[in-house]
Amino acid sequence: MAPTGIPAVRRVRVDPAGFPFATAFELPAAGLPRLTPEEWVRASFEDVPVALRELFRTGWAGVLGLRLGPRSSARHVVGWRRVEAGPDRVALEARAPSLTVRNVVTLDDTRLLWATYARYERRAGRALWSLAAPVHHLAVPLLLTRAVRRTG
Repeated sequence: MAPTGIPAVRRVRVDPAGFPFATAFELPAAGLPRLTPEEWVRASFEDVPVALRELFRTGWAGVLGLRLGPRSSARHVVGWRRVEAGPDRVALEARAPSLTVRNVVTLDDTRLLWATYARYERRAGRALWSLAAPVHHLAVPLLLTRAVRRTG
């Protein structure tokens, strides 16, 4: 546990599932609020100050070139297209001409797992993701920790 009593988010290995880039973070499920995977994504990305939410969208759309859908769409979560949804798993995807990124959040009796996969459609995709990956590796654990704190 982290000093605040919130379980620590840790980086873990994940099967790349055919993607050139794969990374994942996990939280022990014990003591977590009872949210669905989609609710965890929403708590992590939507339940943040407006300025931070806009910074995300600027990075995703403006820097990476990801085509995001409308926030009000039932088929999208923070602009990412829902490609799979269920009580234990949600998969969200966003595409750009040079890059496809997929976030998959799963929840079982032992852990919450947030896995991110990137496929480079063009050479520029690898360069763009190499800029985004360090930010991603900092942001996801911070956002998950914040979501646990705010929903707990």
